[in-house]
Amino acid sequence: MNIDVTALAEDAMKSINEKLKNMKKLNIAVVGKSGVGKSTLINSVFRENLAEVGIGRPVTQEICRIEKKDFPLTVYDTPGFEVDSDRHERVRDGLIEIVKKSLDSRKAEEDMIHCIWYCVSGQGGRFEDAEAEWIRSFTEEARLFKVPVIIVLTQSFPKSKARELKSEIEALNLDVCKVVNVLAQDIYDSDEGEEELVCKAYGLDVLIQLMEEVLPDELIDTLQNVQKAALKQKVKRAHAVVAASTAAAMGASAVPAPVVDAAMIVPVQISMIAAITSLFGLKVSKSVITAFISSTIGTTLTTIGGRAAFGALVKLVPGGGAVAGAVMQGATAGIFTTALGEAYIQIMVAVAKGEMTEEELVSESGRERMKELFRLKLGDKRSDTYSES
Repeated sequence: MNIDVTALAEDAMKSINEKLKNMKKLNIAVVGKSGVGKSTLINSVFRENLAEVGIGRPVTQEICRIEKKDFPLTVYDTPGFEVDSDRHERVRDGLIEIVKKSLDSRKAEEDMIHCIWYCVSGQGGRFEDAEAEWIRSFTEEARLFKVPVIIVLTQSFPKSKARELKSEIEALNLDVCKVVNVLAQDIYDSDEGEEELVCKAYGLDVLIQLMEEVLPDELIDTLQNVQKAALKQKVKRAHAVVAASTAAAMGASAVPAPVVDAAMIVPVQISMIAAITSLFGLKVSKSVITAFISSTIGTTLTTIGGRAAFGALVKLVPGGGAVAGAVMQGATAGIFTTALGEAYIQIMVAVAKGEMTEEELVSESGRERMKELFRLKLGDKRSDTYSES
């Protein structure tokens, strides 16, 4: 079976670009008093430092729209929001007006606010009555629009004090999704020129997980693409992509025909690679995709794949005929696709953690590592299949 690696890499890059182009934009509003760490929170959650853009484009008297080109996220920011003035009322009315306009016009749908983070300093030790009233008045008026509100206790250190504040707010029974304690950055203490870690950042992954629960399904891929705070959530979503691709590959190849081979599942696998890449939000070059395909589909499948692999598995079935052959062809397609997807996820994780660079991936040693990783994953899946037979 001949594999045109260059053509497949080009197809993968086109698919990646297409998925990114068609990715629905996620819009969140970040509300809170000055000095609660909104900018730090935003820049710690998302892979682009939107807070560095500045005040953004004004959309109301008190609300600015912050975004970057080719980045599927908009942050509605409320700079200088204070609860001891009438500004909080203008912010509330402005947010509700944005939501109403987006519902009244399809053209304005891209402006829709999908979630609101109400930020409170976890170090402050108190939640003012005016803040509680703001949330009550906003959620009461916005109830028909079903815009989820999450109270984010930023700068949640010391933890004991932050937990007390969280309990205090929860006792108010506000109409919010949840109250989340977050410390966006590690805290260090300097002593005689040496820095000692006092408290490690925490809670950002919990916030991302909660966002997954409250956002519509069509925005989950966007959330995973733009966030950098919860690698486990990216991996979880990528596993779901592999599972769906495996089912598609099995369905495409499980036909009672002697001419079916692995070439039928390659388009499914290319689409899977593109989907996983878009979830991780990494800038992957054509060289990396080419190296991965040549080290996996282009070599291993040529060696052990195609009709030979299908035929080998069919022989394992006593009395295997056309139907049995189709079943085993589907099983083989599933094994290959799952192994390929899991191997690619592991590569993406290594890149995201900074354990592998693009230069290393396209090198000879990098290609060998990818090849071996795929073979290990393939061996695991084949062993699982045989043990279940």
